[in-house]
Amino acid sequence: MATGQAPSLGERLIQPVTNISDFIWGGTWNGEAVIPFPPLAIILLGVGLWFMVGLRFYPIVRLGSAIKGLFAGRKGSGAGEISPFAALSTALSGQVGTGNLAGVATAIALGGPGAIFWMWITALFGMALAFAEGSLAIRYREKTSDGVYRGGPMSYIMMGLGPRFTWLAVVFCLGTLFSALVTGNSIQANAMADGMNELFGMPEWLGGLLTAGLVFIVIIGGIKSIGKVAESVIPFMAAAYIVMAVIALILNFSDLGETFALIFHGAFNPQSAVGGFTGAAIIMAIRAGVARGLFSNEAGQGSTPIAHAVAQTNDPEQQGRMAMLGTFIDTIVICTMTALVILTVRGDFTAGGEAVAHAWQSDRVGFEMTSGAFAAAFPVEIAAVPIGTLIASIALILFVFTTLLTWSYYGERAITFLYDRMKGSTREGEKKLHMAWRVLWCVVIFIGAAQPSELVWRLGDISNATMVLPNLLALALLSGVVFKLARGQRDAGPTHTADTPEEPEEY
Repeated sequence: MATGQAPSLGERLIQPVTNISDFIWGGTWNGEAVIPFPPLAIILLGVGLWFMVGLRFYPIVRLGSAIKGLFAGRKGSGAGEISPFAALSTALSGQVGTGNLAGVATAIALGGPGAIFWMWITALFGMALAFAEGSLAIRYREKTSDGVYRGGPMSYIMMGLGPRFTWLAVVFCLGTLFSALVTGNSIQANAMADGMNELFGMPEWLGGLLTAGLVFIVIIGGIKSIGKVAESVIPFMAAAYIVMAVIALILNFSDLGETFALIFHGAFNPQSAVGGFTGAAIIMAIRAGVARGLFSNEAGQGSTPIAHAVAQTNDPEQQGRMAMLGTFIDTIVICTMTALVILTVRGDFTAGGEAVAHAWQSDRVGFEMTSGAFAAAFPVEIAAVPIGTLIASIALILFVFTTLLTWSYYGERAITFLYDRMKGSTREGEKKLHMAWRVLWCVVIFIGAAQPSELVWRLGDISNATMVLPNLLALALLSGVVFKLARGQRDAGPTHTADTPEEPEEY
């Protein structure tokens, strides 16, 4: 900001938004501890532990069969809109985004290497939450008057808990709209614009405009179009990214032992004295790891079951396994690869003018840190751009692009549910609302691309919480149903339905 120039609205909002975010995830206000524990992190891990124990550690003991079933899920074998594999790819396209590249770097910057340990713990418990979400999404889903299947937390709340919990479904949908516009749109658009700027030197506003246009071309076709693109892009791009990360780690294999020591030491040590990092309390490591872990894999947030609900299967347990596999791939595999590259690869980095060995110890932040680590691993240049930067930027652009597609559908489902609570709502009215939402979505992409990154990231933490809390309450209330679904009882739990003149006709 130029001297004498008044700060923009975005810049003025950074401090108050940061305080709210820090209180929700860290229990602090203005940098001072208000309560001695990170509230939302404890709630998320607590409910995850409840499901892990109640499922008798199903996500761990059945991981092998889930991976084996990945290939069987390429063809649908029941009612729905897209194959179980395409539903997983769609959910993954919402999960795998800027959180896997920039979010991991942010977690390390906030909580040190120890944040990665807590990200892993979040993912393990998150797999139990993801199974619950995926299985409930198939057990309780609705069908429109013209035969289209759809669902998500708003459906399993209404059909599983009954009409007296309509308020909870409405709260969840309002949180989903907030989160969709912030985490699913503005943060992604912001990262996409940064990637285009680093790769092509393109101004942020132009990157936002180009992205908005490309997104609109795909989302105009609805969930089937989104699923088709996700199924084509995500498996290939994820595999390519993992391969390049593995090569980078092989080239720096001798430093891997030190990296794991840093992660485990930092997870339980009040302060880190390594390199240029100023150190962070254990609570900051937990806060950063859990918050960024959730941002990445979305387990417990209630977004992915919206995608899993449209899978062509009548087996809740099968789609539950697909959902937990999505969390495993996103965090245990992709986020771990990013973290290990950032923490392991040595290069010419500086912090406050002093030379440091690793990107995470440097002045670099967010995606710039990830890009710098890959550039150090693959320094050979193409058109004056290191191959490593090229790899990271292309991965970011493709991951973020598919995230923008999927989250547009999540927001669409939320706004449709709210519309359907209005007297006289019709299927035709829904379709008009969908079109208006898709246009608004692309306008927000353009606006979000040029906002201060710190503001949108902090807003993202708050918006995630507005989805997590109502969804975790619903999951906890339906936990008995989930435990039965895991044992193969497909019709577990009551089904609350009633004929209504409006859409959908089930409730």
